[in-house]
Amino acid sequence: MADVSLADIKALRERLGTGMVDTKNALVEAEGDIEKAVEILRLKGAKGNAKRADRSTSEGLVGVVESATAVTLIELACETDFVAKNDRFIALGQTVLQALADSGAEDVDAANAVIVEGGKSVKDTIDDQAAVIGEKVELRRVARITGDTFSIYLHRTSKDLPPQVGVVLAYSGDDADTARSIAQHISFADPQYVSKEQVPAESVENERRIVEEISRGEGKPEAALPKIVAGRLGAYFKQVALLEQDYAKDTKLSVGKVAADAGLTITDFVRFKVGA
Repeated sequence: MADVSLADIKALRERLGTGMVDTKNALVEAEGDIEKAVEILRLKGAKGNAKRADRSTSEGLVGVVESATAVTLIELACETDFVAKNDRFIALGQTVLQALADSGAEDVDAANAVIVEGGKSVKDTIDDQAAVIGEKVELRRVARITGDTFSIYLHRTSKDLPPQVGVVLAYSGDDADTARSIAQHISFADPQYVSKEQVPAESVENERRIVEEISRGEGKPEAALPKIVAGRLGAYFKQVALLEQDYAKDTKLSVGKVAADAGLTITDFVRFKVGA
């Protein structure tokens, strides 16, 4: 049996993001030849891709790239934080992200069909790397947002990991500092819409029905119900509509008030959080 050093195992794991046992076994089989071990791990991984199909991918990264008139945002998912911080996985994210930005793809199906450098599709490129890494890897989400000006905020939940939360804010106006602050607010508050007018009517009516039933169940006077329901609907809008929310840096102000005072018009935003 080949004499395999811990240094070689560590170096190959860091290069590929593979598991300790698989890495050691591949080096032993390759008699210490690192490049041959890479080949062995790739072939083994390719056979295991189908078996990994049902595994959960709760780790990964969020990546963003900006062009003149649009920003592309992706979530590339994997199974463990060990792989998420691996250089090969991070490089894969950059390759996929740039290909999608160049193509203009706006959803996962279109994105997976995009051809990257070398003639392979994004899906095949990801699957090839998953075979080497030894984990399920998938492109979970893609968004492309257009606008006049953008503020991009990426948040790391751990200094050892790539960004886990990404926000792109599209706006018009000149106050970049306030725009960035609002993007940071979005990362924390997780609104679903820019304004309350964008909330689907059926969602509003469903919420109205629920709060009315709750209010009646609490024995509220019938005459007071319209005002009570309106108040509770207002609280609902604060949860889902960005401009209605209390501003994280000063809860006495709404985000809408802060934006207006800064001369900003917010036109759109996207927020991705790994695993959420």
